[in-house]
Amino acid sequence: MGPSQKPNVCRRLSRRALGFFSRDAGVVQRTNLGILRALVCQESTKFKNVWTTHSKSPIAYERGRIYFDNYRCCVSSVASEPRKLYEMPKCSKSEKIEDALLWECPVGEMLPNPSDYKSSLIALTAHNWLLRISATTGKVLEKIYLASYCKFRYLSWDTPQEVIAIKSAQNKGSTLARQAGIQQPVLLYLAVFHVLPFSLIGILEINKKIFGNVTDATLSHGILIVMYSSGLVRLYSFQAITEQFMQQKLDLGCACRWGGTTGTVGEAPFGIPCNIKITDAPPLLFEVSSLENAFQIGGHPWHYIITPNKKKQKGVFHICALKDNSLNENLPTVTASGRVVKKSFNLLDDDPEQETFKIVDYEDELDLLSVVAVTQIDAEGKAHLDFHCNEYGTLLKSIPLVESWDVTYSHEVYFDRDLVLHIEQKPSRVFSCYVYQMVCDHGDEEETTNRSCKKDCDNFKF
Repeated sequence: MGPSQKPNVCRRLSRRALGFFSRDAGVVQRTNLGILRALVCQESTKFKNVWTTHSKSPIAYERGRIYFDNYRCCVSSVASEPRKLYEMPKCSKSEKIEDALLWECPVGEMLPNPSDYKSSLIALTAHNWLLRISATTGKVLEKIYLASYCKFRYLSWDTPQEVIAIKSAQNKGSTLARQAGIQQPVLLYLAVFHVLPFSLIGILEINKKIFGNVTDATLSHGILIVMYSSGLVRLYSFQAITEQFMQQKLDLGCACRWGGTTGTVGEAPFGIPCNIKITDAPPLLFEVSSLENAFQIGGHPWHYIITPNKKKQKGVFHICALKDNSLNENLPTVTASGRVVKKSFNLLDDDPEQETFKIVDYEDELDLLSVVAVTQIDAEGKAHLDFHCNEYGTLLKSIPLVESWDVTYSHEVYFDRDLVLHIEQKPSRVFSCYVYQMVCDHGDEEETTNRSCKKDCDNFKF
């Protein structure tokens, strides 16, 4: 069975204008995305590099916003030239934002303040403050002091848009202690919060006396994932751990007495005590061995993806049923949402001597598989972003990237509806950002516009 007939954009727009889809908002949204997919993939549509900028600090992208200077400056990527949304006041090195997540308003929930219905940036500072910042103005809306007994460094979603996990840096101990052979029993801490409004679930310590010679740990979808240098991955229920080992329930903003000290939970200098300390081995849900601890779980029914724990198997992935660990070589990749991703690997095979695939991603709204392929020409590499039909694997569109691609640099490429964004990290912490937008090909007129925009960008410094 081959691809269906190419949809007619004009017919879809006419039917939408006549109200054919007005009874179902979901149908309207899917129709709009179908129209956008057709526009993206048609031959006359081009993606042009509309502006480029450089920075000495990391550059991050999230939902149409580009963040510079450790999230202090926010720029809209939607316009054909950089438009600054806000710039927060300069701060000391200890106050800089080290990591951040974008929170967007949930549907169907009553929130305490009108400002809660607008997008926020949840940010972690270098001096252990958790902030909620307006995504449109940069104003700090909430702040929580975490603790002084460890250095928190990483933010992630445990449950997307609902629960966050904040991981500390690993506790290496002092130089003198290491020289004396004294090992620190606590590897790291995990602080877990419900968001909007912020409410504390607890802070958990990962102790080697309980878990053994553990090398890392994280939290995802209510599962505590513990990793070992041998490649072993173990899974535990965070809820079961909380119910069994929480020493005391703590509430933000309330008075607390802990270890002979009294203070307010979440305020400096008291912060938040570590109130979940595991004293016995918790019940093990599941364990598996995988190369470099590579492990993903999801789908319906539950499956997991691993790489066999041998160096020669790097790049090989096994999809196994969670209930009995059986390997199913014919099973398509299934995402956590239950979406089936049918990839025709024989059509997407690369040739290392001609070009190699560097980044492969799935654009769920447009149902496209995006692939960054790099061709090495002498010392310089050139890249192009290809869009493949997710159902059949056929190539629908190829977008050349104008900038050279050095395979030794770190790269991130985002495809977000009508936008392509390439972030590159060069040596000596030099970061570059290249923004491409979907445009109609008007030849000389477009080139004139692009030169004018580049001139504007040259005056836009970060």
